[in-house]
Amino acid sequence: MKDCGRKKENFPESLKAPEDSEMVEIKAIRDKLSDMHNDIKKVMEYSNRLRFETAMECSRQEYSNAILSHLYEDINSGLERNKVKKCPEKENCRSSFTALLQKNAGLVKQGKVDDPLLSGNREKLEELRCGAPYSKCEQCFSEVSSLFTKQVNLMRSMRIYAGNQEQKPDISALETSALIRDVLEPVSNPQRLEILRAVAFETKSFSAFSEITGLRGGNLLFHLQKLMDSGLILQQHERGDYMITEKGFKILQGLNELYSSLQSSPLQISAGKTPGEKEEIRV
Repeated sequence: MKDCGRKKENFPESLKAPEDSEMVEIKAIRDKLSDMHNDIKKVMEYSNRLRFETAMECSRQEYSNAILSHLYEDINSGLERNKVKKCPEKENCRSSFTALLQKNAGLVKQGKVDDPLLSGNREKLEELRCGAPYSKCEQCFSEVSSLFTKQVNLMRSMRIYAGNQEQKPDISALETSALIRDVLEPVSNPQRLEILRAVAFETKSFSAFSEITGLRGGNLLFHLQKLMDSGLILQQHERGDYMITEKGFKILQGLNELYSSLQSSPLQISAGKTPGEKEEIRV
């Protein structure tokens, strides 16, 4: 009975040491395995990301090549269809236009297109326009400008070019009554729009407008007066020819750019158009 009152004997620390040591080693192994698992996971994620980026880059290149091939065909067909047929400078101009448009089209292979790149090509086009020797040259330049605009719109749809669109305009500041009176109403009539387009790059007489619109006398004079009152055209002198004003040209140019920007992609346009069919307002 006396033994029951004795205190339990404490085991020496040396007897517990093997068990504690094994637990420490197991924990260390677990930690090491966890680190290895994390490292493997990071390597796999990095490898997968590289494969994904490589695949995306290959897809982008293939898509860009397909688009570029279409644009080259669009250049050839557009210039062949709408350029002046009989012209001594036809081949020289075709070579210059093709080189400029192919250079601009090549920008679709870039990940991002900045304004300076497009501005340089626009300036080159304007230099060619200024050096044009004949009045009929504008027909060819109109087609080249149209093809150039289509290329820029395609770059926007591919989200590689934004231009000034990143800056949202203050729509609330737009005065609707002034817009209708000074811009929309003067060009809302088909005959007035034909008159404005006719004087875009050369002066026209009253009789020339009569042939273009089919209007005579007071009917034609009414529309001419409407355009003059709106500041879109002016008469050089009494009974003289009519010419477009800076305001009129800007409105006409803006209408052309607006119409072009609203069109579908060139691939869709080509699929739905028949040869020779007009795709946009010809300025």
